[in-house]
Amino acid sequence: MALVSLSLSPPCAPAASSSSSHLLTPPSLAGGSGSIRRGGPRGNAGLALTLPAGRRGREWRAPVSSFSSFLPSFFTGSKKKEEEDAKKAATLKEELLAAIAPLDRGAEATPEDKDRVDQIAQQLEEVNPTKEPLKSELLNGKWELLYTTSTSILQPQRPKFLRPYGMIYQAINTDTLRAQNMETLPYFNQVTANLVPLNSRKVAVRFDYFKIFSLIQIKAPGSGKGELEITYLDEDLRVSRGDKGNLFVLKMADPLYRVPL
Repeated sequence: MALVSLSLSPPCAPAASSSSSHLLTPPSLAGGSGSIRRGGPRGNAGLALTLPAGRRGREWRAPVSSFSSFLPSFFTGSKKKEEEDAKKAATLKEELLAAIAPLDRGAEATPEDKDRVDQIAQQLEEVNPTKEPLKSELLNGKWELLYTTSTSILQPQRPKFLRPYGMIYQAINTDTLRAQNMETLPYFNQVTANLVPLNSRKVAVRFDYFKIFSLIQIKAPGSGKGELEITYLDEDLRVSRGDKGNLFVLKMADPLYRVPL
C-alpha cells in the first residue's frame, strides 16, 4: 500500500518577479553562483536574493524519508506473524486437547503427564492472541474445566466414586467483576467471588459465599482468597494459572451466561 508523500515546496515559478518567492530559498553559503543584492525601494533595508542560474525555475521539494517506504513492509511483516501465530496456536490446541483427554481432568495424570501438558500450555501461551484478556468480551460466560493440577478441585485422594465426576464450570463476568465455580454430580457445590484486577490479565479473587448441594449457603472464611492469571484466551479455549502454581485449561460452554450478583 503506497503512502502519500507531501511536498513542502511552493509551485514552480520564475525566479525574478515576486520577492516573496525567494523567502524559502537560502542564498549560496559555499561560494556558489548565487548572490545577495542589497537594495529595493527607497527606505527599504531588506535583502533581495538571486538564485544560482542552475536552480532558477526549478521546483524545490522536501526530501522523502526512507521511513515511509519501511511502513508497508512493517505492517506486512506484522500481519504475517499474526497468521503464523494463529496456525501455531491451532496446532498446539489440538496437541493440548489430545494430551489431557485421557487424564480425567488431571486426576489420573502422572508427573510425566503433567510436565508434558505444562510444556504444551507454555508454548500456547507464547502465541496468545488476546494480550489484555480482562478487557475482552471473550472472557465473559461459562467455561467448562477440562484439566487442572489443583488437588482441592480434583480430590484425587478420595475413592473415585466420591470425587466430582460431573461437569465442573467456572463463570466470569468482567462487567461486574464477579466469578462463580460450579460442580455438578455428585455434590452440586458452588462458590462465588469478587474479582479485583491487578493488571490487564491478572485478578485477585475474594470468595464470598459457598453453596453446598446448591442449597445451604455459607459465608466464605477470610482465608478464601487467591489470584488468577489468564495466560491464553480465544473464542473457545482459555488457559489460566493460579497463585499456587496450578494450571487450568477450560473450554467455552455458554458465552451468554452471567454470574448472579
